[in-house]
Amino acid sequence: MKHRLTPYLAAFAFAVASACLPPAALAAQPLTLDAAIGLALRYNPALRAAGQEVAAQQGALAQAGARPNPELELLREGERSDNRTLTALLTIPVELGGKRAARIDAARQEGQLAALALNAEQARVRADVIAAFHDVVAALARERMAQELVHLAGRALDAAGKRVDAGTLSPVEQTRARVAQGGARIEALQAARALEAARFQLAALWAGEARGLVVVEPHAVTLPALPSLDRLLAQLDTAPGMRQAGANLMHRQALVRLEQARRTPDVNVIVGAQREGPDARNRTVLGLSVPLPLFNRNDGAVLDALRRVDKAQDEQAAQGARLRAELGQAHARLATALAECALIATEILPGAQDAQRAASRGFELGKFGLIDVLDAQRVLAQSTYQYLNAVAESHRAQADIARLLGQAAVQENP
Repeated sequence: MKHRLTPYLAAFAFAVASACLPPAALAAQPLTLDAAIGLALRYNPALRAAGQEVAAQQGALAQAGARPNPELELLREGERSDNRTLTALLTIPVELGGKRAARIDAARQEGQLAALALNAEQARVRADVIAAFHDVVAALARERMAQELVHLAGRALDAAGKRVDAGTLSPVEQTRARVAQGGARIEALQAARALEAARFQLAALWAGEARGLVVVEPHAVTLPALPSLDRLLAQLDTAPGMRQAGANLMHRQALVRLEQARRTPDVNVIVGAQREGPDARNRTVLGLSVPLPLFNRNDGAVLDALRRVDKAQDEQAAQGARLRAELGQAHARLATALAECALIATEILPGAQDAQRAASRGFELGKFGLIDVLDAQRVLAQSTYQYLNAVAESHRAQADIARLLGQAAVQENP
């Protein structure tokens, strides 16, 4: 009898075959989000390890269906040929109590556990890629903003120098402008390092090369939708974590049936032939060997398996409570981040941009002091960073929701 986990092994075989291609070559071109997800699903080391476990379970299932081997025994009694007795015995074990069926069922449940673990790992990797990709996009925007602030600080320094030369501004203010430009350059360096770190984090998801990694940025800032919490909670039963907990419970129940089946002793059927002396005829030997369950009835193993079923039930309930809490937290983070984005984009950023332009122009015309320009630049930078952080946090929260709920959440909330 052949036992197969065809869908899971087919997916794993595809992943192994595609792993022969160099990921660095695939990542040489600018990456879209879908391309980054595809790379991670093919080359992520943890995901490939989970696929190996699925493949290993095929062997475990085949072994569970194997029947016990017979034993051949040869006996010789006596040294002289005229009184020598030769006996050949074949002992055939016969499993009783449904042990083989219970063993196959337990192995099949364990294979299902491995397949569900692979699915959960795929959801986790997909969510990590989405979060890391948007972190790179946000880091790119921060780096550009930091460079723009360096440019603005340079303009302020040039204007301060002209006014000092004209005698309308104290040299102290010029020094202050130079210090502000130095601070902006430091922030630009920090933004560049943060961008490099974000690239490394993204490339690590497929064990790729981060240097030279270029992502395709969206034409406009995109924000995820905010689904209702009730609709998300309704999907918890099909979440990878809950499916794993349910499969673990079924596996433990299958092990209980296996241990209960082992309480029934097996029978050994003995068939053989015996020859005594040189001229004697062969005699048929038939026998039956039955263990007597007087001292060991496998009661301890059955009790252990039953208590582990109780443990699996409690773990399933705990998993449901934990997922419900994590889902609620992720939904709250998403709602908060979206509210922050809306507030900053509609009320804070436009005012900060107008104030910065007015202060810079007024300073060049001698209407405002340098402190006004520096404050306006600082407010604009802080507002922009807050907006970018809120956008990245919204995508991270959506990625966490997708990780908790699996592929269904990704499909419903693209």
